[in-house]
Formats: sequence, structure tokens, C-alpha cells
Amino acid sequence: MADRVIKKSELIKLIDRLLESYRVYAPVRQQDMTNFQEISAADQVDLSLANTTMSPKSIMLPQSETMFEFNLDKTSDQAAILRETEKDLSPRLIFGIRPCDAKAFQLLDLNFDTVAYKDPWWVARRKTTTLMGLACNAPCSTCFCTSVGSGPFSTEGLDLLLIDAGDEFAIQILTKKGEELLAKTSIGGDVSEATVNVVLARQESSLKAIESRVFTEGLKRHEVKAFFDGDFWDELQFACINCGVCTFVCPTCWCFDIQDEVHKDNGVRLRNWDSCMFPLFTLHGSGHNPRAQKLQRLRQRFMHKLKYFVDKYDQGVACVGCGRCVQQCPVNIDIREVFRLMNDLKV
Repeated sequence: MADRVIKKSELIKLIDRLLESYRVYAPVRQQDMTNFQEISAADQVDLSLANTTMSPKSIMLPQSETMFEFNLDKTSDQAAILRETEKDLSPRLIFGIRPCDAKAFQLLDLNFDTVAYKDPWWVARRKTTTLMGLACNAPCSTCFCTSVGSGPFSTEGLDLLLIDAGDEFAIQILTKKGEELLAKTSIGGDVSEATVNVVLARQESSLKAIESRVFTEGLKRHEVKAFFDGDFWDELQFACINCGVCTFVCPTCWCFDIQDEVHKDNGVRLRNWDSCMFPLFTLHGSGHNPRAQKLQRLRQRFMHKLKYFVDKYDQGVACVGCGRCVQQCPVNIDIREVFRLMNDLKV
């Protein structure tokens, strides 16, 4: 349950020590929101909110990333040759990541790190990044992580887990990478029985606090076409404005576009986040768009997360129950209701 403890008064010292060996990313307050940013000092860290507005996905998959550079000067011996842009792949730490977001990285691995296809930058970043989680003592009302294979104290995908135990943090060491990180700090003491009891009590109360539930056992029951032809899509799509906020804040959305940008003789090849909710996402060069209608795009988003992914990988849904899309949708489309409609479908 816990291997070490540190006093909360020592947290700044701990982070300062970590900054000596790692590029540290942590929750940072930004006006009316908190998001993960690279920090340069321990006093920038804000652990007061239940969850960040954006997931830490961009640390592994940048929102916009230069992949290659090229030159179009025909007099140059490097003309039209793609050169990989140098990346900083030095050791990094994501400090204070919630268990649901760590679980999301594992789901993204199924797309970026497979036997057949490996994204070299995703793989390299995963290898050089340590995840120091922060258990959720007070989950949001929109959280439903326990229904989709995670939980507020889940250790899956983490190297270490911090647990707020009052005047101190209990630390659970989960991997060799986590053990090596903690050894570099020389901070922490032995765990008392009283601390263990506090941790157990907070874990129990946290689980009880998650009142939202979704059910998934029915998602494999029917063939794809049965869900595709469901009579509920029309009502769901009525309010949608195709803003893409749901995909932007989602920790498990991985769609991207690749494009070249050129200025005079110098060019770059960029990878940018994209969204299946945008009309241009499936626009063909011929001008044909197989998902020209809003209903088709909304259906694609939920079918991918709750049916296509389920059938292809047999590892549950492509959702970690963080509740961000529920909180941020400007027209109150609720994925928990979509779970209900799809799971309860009768053919």
C-alpha cells in the first residue's frame, strides 16, 4: 500500500531534487484553469484541483510537432531530402498525473506502439518518461473511472503513486524506474501503521464518492451494424455544434493530420492534432466527403470509442472515465448517456 512517506513540508525539496535529473511536467495554474506544463521551480506546482482541464497527452503527443525539415533549393545537394527534426528525448517526469491519465497512455500504446507499427517519437518518449501519479482523494462528480478499468487509487501504468495522507504523502513504488527516481532524491521515511490506516480509509471513501456508473457488457453483444443503425443518433446529434472540444480534452483521442508548410525554399512537415468531429477530417481530394453530415461524425466518435475499439483490441472501451468531455461540452452531450443507449440497445 505504501513504501515511503514524505512530509508535505518536504514536497518542495523533493521536486527541486527531481529538477536536477529530469525535465519535470506538473499541474500549473493558468488563470482560470490548471494544466500540465514543464516547470523550472517547485513553487509553480498546483495540486489543489481534482483534475487538470487538459490531459497530459500533449507531453507524449504534442499538439503540433515538426517531424521533418526539407529544402527545395535545386542548387543544393540536400534538395527535396527529408531530414528528421532533432527532438529532446532526455529523461522526463510527469509529476502528479492522475491514474485515469496514466491508463490513457496505455490505451494510446495500442495505436502508437504495436508489433506492426511503432511511432519512433512516441516510443522514445514513453521509454524516457517516468510517471509519478497522484491518487484522487476527492473525485469529480463527472468521474466514472471505476466502470472502465481504472480507479482513483489505481496503479496501472504508473511508476510511483503519491497518496495525500494528511500532513504527509505516502509513496507507493511500482516499478524499477520509480525506485531509481526515488533513490536520487534521498528523501522520505518509513511508513507507520497510522499512515497505512489513513491511506486505506481515504481509498475507501474515494471509491464511495464515485457515484457515476456506466455499463459496458452489452457493447460486444451486437454486430457493428446494429449500433450503427441505432435510432438514438439523430437525437444525440441535434445539439452538437462540431466544435471538437470533446476530442481536444480527451486523453485517449489520437487522431492527427500531417501537412507540409513551405516558406521560400525551406519547408517543414508537421503533425497536428485533428478531430473526427471536423467536416474536413474525411474530405477526399476528389471533393467527396463520406462523413459530410454532423450525425455521421458524432456517430463515428462514439462508435470508435465504444464499439470499434472494443472489438478490435478486446481491452475494454477507449475511455478512462475522466469526465473531461462531460464537463467541457458546451451543449451538454454526456458520454455516460451514450454508454447507456449503446449498452442497452435492443435489436
